Amino acid sequence: MAILPVQAWFRGDFVVQVVVVDTDDQMPAVAEKVAYHAVGRRVWPRQKPMAVYFRGERIPDEKTVAEVGIGPMDYLEVGYVD
Repeated sequence: MAILPVQAWFRGDFVVQVVVVDTDDQMPAVAEKVAYHAVGRRVWPRQKPMAVYFRGERIPDEKTVAEVGIGPMDYLEVGYVD
């Protein structure tokens, strides 16, 4: 359990944020932390699940930040699943 700053962009936003995640966070928690800074502010809220993408690949929800190998200031994308 360690905090980790990452660069994160919510699809549809125009701002890349620095968001603090925990190495034990699973992807739904990471998505919520990123969404907090964009959804309802610059991105319209939707009643759809969200997904996290790292290096162009969608990360399964049950994976943790540590399991994926996300490091300090790595770039993540989060978006609604269509």
